[in-house]
Amino acid sequence: MQIDTAWRMLFGGMERDAQGLSARVRGIIAEAIETGLLAPDMRVPSSRSLAEALGISRNTVNAAYQHLIDDGMLVARERSGCFVASSDDRRASSHTDAGVTVDKAGGWAARFAIRPSRMPQITKPRNWMDYPYPFLFGQFDPSLFPTNPWRESVKAASSVQEITRWARDMIDDDDPDLLDQLRHKVLPRRGIFAGPGEIIVTIGSQHALSMLVQLLVGRDTPVGVENPGYPDVRHMVGIATADMRPLTSDGLGVVPDAVFASCRIAFVTVGHQCPTTAVMPIGRRRALLDAAARHDVVLVEDDYESDLSVEGDADLPCLKSLDRADRVIYTGSFSKILAPGLRIGYIVAPKPVIDELRVLRRLMLRHPPTNNQRSLATFIQLGHYRQHLRRTATVLEERAARIADLLPELLPGCRFRRDFGAKSFWIEGPPDLDSRDLVRRARDQGVLIEAGDIFFLDPAEGRRFFRLGFTSIATHRIDPGLRRLGALLRNKTA
Repeated sequence: MQIDTAWRMLFGGMERDAQGLSARVRGIIAEAIETGLLAPDMRVPSSRSLAEALGISRNTVNAAYQHLIDDGMLVARERSGCFVASSDDRRASSHTDAGVTVDKAGGWAARFAIRPSRMPQITKPRNWMDYPYPFLFGQFDPSLFPTNPWRESVKAASSVQEITRWARDMIDDDDPDLLDQLRHKVLPRRGIFAGPGEIIVTIGSQHALSMLVQLLVGRDTPVGVENPGYPDVRHMVGIATADMRPLTSDGLGVVPDAVFASCRIAFVTVGHQCPTTAVMPIGRRRALLDAAARHDVVLVEDDYESDLSVEGDADLPCLKSLDRADRVIYTGSFSKILAPGLRIGYIVAPKPVIDELRVLRRLMLRHPPTNNQRSLATFIQLGHYRQHLRRTATVLEERAARIADLLPELLPGCRFRRDFGAKSFWIEGPPDLDSRDLVRRARDQGVLIEAGDIFFLDPAEGRRFFRLGFTSIATHRIDPGLRRLGALLRNKTA
């Protein structure tokens, strides 16, 4: 069995020192199985083929395979080879001949209150930067990161005097300089003018949304979520309440109808709807706020990618800026603007909400690292943030324009949408398209795209959709990458 490109890329970033090598091979395969990159019943390479491809000992691969077989993740089939275990294989391996269930994890499964690992996740290869054509949303592009300005900011935050200020235990406080920069230089761009005590720093927007769910959602709280929408919010809400309600949406975003009115809380992405990129017009935004006021609905606005737009309607006011009744809670993040690894986000809300969030956050992790907060505050204060926005937005608009020009030619059987300022295209393929299959075949050609079914409550509704992001792909790679993708679609439909 020859090792194909996908398997070589799967192990592309693996360190090859002798110590723990078998565990590394095992871990990479296990993660690929758990995230769905390796499908049930897929045949894995022979130990000889994989060892030769990786330049390691065959015994090392055999040991990794045996551990995975013992864990029920692989199954050895006589005279056929090793395969990714199917659900039937796993059920069979979990019982003895006497019919007694054997839990190889030592009985832990029965103790879990929830099973997050069983929730479908947005996945991508961990070594995605090794692929030549990564059309992924929201990922890091080293060519756009402001390396020298960031180094300057970190250095300024690393003097003895500065370290003395940020190195102490802040308990439940945030860096005052960062709060000041948010209030005066970041949030006003979105029309938000927050008062003292109305902002809390989080470890990215994910942490912000999670804390809000914990604070506001009880077991019987009716909560509205977008469909299609951000799957992690759907999972958070689904864990917290037995009354999750899919909000009605059209081409303009969430519809303020009877379903919306029946919710106590609604999580919305009006700036760029996830994943369709729809920008809600001002009339619909006002209607949503009016309906929320009439029916006592709290709105959680996830404004996850607003700050990079340079297009004509970039100043369309966010919900929070239109809110006169303290009914909107706003979440933002620097992950899409600077780098996901920075892990700094924030919540803007009325002071009573922030007061409770501070205590909740202290119980969880006290506060986000203040050295990163201080470095970011310095970065903004020195003017680097605004310069970075201008430079990055210009590059991303160039990429968006190039993709928009090519899609009608290279993907003629598809419909696509990208509203102004969005960092991705939402693609609707032909009725018979299986985007999961397309993702796998594209990956074999070095092209990474995201299947659309993950965004839907019923995955079957999103079977023919996929997302093309362009924050992580160099402009000169867009043309050849799309041509490869178009060839795969033509071969499928020919």
